[in-house]
Amino acid sequence: MLDSLKEAGKNIGHEIGRAWDLMSDGWRELFSRSSNALTHFSHTRDVSPPPGAIFAPYPRWSLLASELEETDKEIVVRIELPGMDKKDCQVTVAGNTLILSGRKHFERISDDSQFHVMERAYGAFQRSIALPKNVRQEQAEASYLNGVLTIRLPKLETTQSRSIPVS
Repeated sequence: MLDSLKEAGKNIGHEIGRAWDLMSDGWRELFSRSSNALTHFSHTRDVSPPPGAIFAPYPRWSLLASELEETDKEIVVRIELPGMDKKDCQVTVAGNTLILSGRKHFERISDDSQFHVMERAYGAFQRSIALPKNVRQEQAEASYLNGVLTIRLPKLETTQSRSIPVS
């Protein structure tokens, strides 16, 4: 009987260790894949906690997930902006950095309700994305459809290298 209890304890310990490894691997992957997408939202006067909130006001951090794709001719950046209007975001290119800034507004449908979960961030934000190549800023185009902002940045032609004879 004592031996079977020891064996059960070993099995439980093994399973707990395995679960911990899986969970820590998941957190590591989440952090490594989304750390650049983690964006700070600053609370402003127009963003106040809902009346009767039983938790801290809105989160100050949220993910603005993105993709950066390069073709022979352009760099395409797509950023998810759910719940935002295109008029609420500005796109700037400064050197090799794409800067997205804006404001996500909170809209309450009813004052007769009470929030129990509040995971969405609201307020002003800014997100910077490093570009892998120089781009033609004056030819950049941005479009917004179904909550996804798409920015097309034509690449600058790179000059061919040339050998310089040493005299």
